[in-house]
Amino acid sequence: MNEGLIPRRYAKALYEVAVERKSDSRLYQMMKTLEQSFSSNPKLGEVLSNPYISDSDKCGLLMTATGATDKDSLYRDFLKLLTENHRLDLSRDIAYAYVKIYRESNRIYPVKVVSAAPMTPDNEKRLKEMITKHLKGGQMEYDHAVDPELIGGFTVAVGNERIDASIKNELKQLRLNLITK
Repeated sequence: MNEGLIPRRYAKALYEVAVERKSDSRLYQMMKTLEQSFSSNPKLGEVLSNPYISDSDKCGLLMTATGATDKDSLYRDFLKLLTENHRLDLSRDIAYAYVKIYRESNRIYPVKVVSAAPMTPDNEKRLKEMITKHLKGGQMEYDHAVDPELIGGFTVAVGNERIDASIKNELKQLRLNLITK
């Protein structure tokens, strides 16, 4: 992800205006949706950088990709600004930067748990409680996935921190220890 100066400046300005208009959380949801749209459809970036596609079509595509409605005038106005400044192709990076700014401002941490098998509700509840204590009052956006390649155990990623309590990791560490001896 390009966290360049230009996308961050646009995202910061958008965030400040959104806070003033009390639409920052709505825009946060829209920017997360836009990030997911880019991830699930890599051609979206190509379309935005294509000079043969009209700016109005690109704006319409971005409105659809975020799930924007007629009530989202701030986002529509923001797209007009990006169009005027020839920056529509930076939409993904701006969305990424906005999400990051919003999370920092609201102490929201993305939490990704990957386990070798589905977790029981009790184990998942206990794990969430432990993570909540670790966040010291911060909020979490919890996501859980299953990866049988872990063999057993789980991994937890909270922001930039990562805990790997998987059997796959244990075997890897054991192998490295045997090689170095």
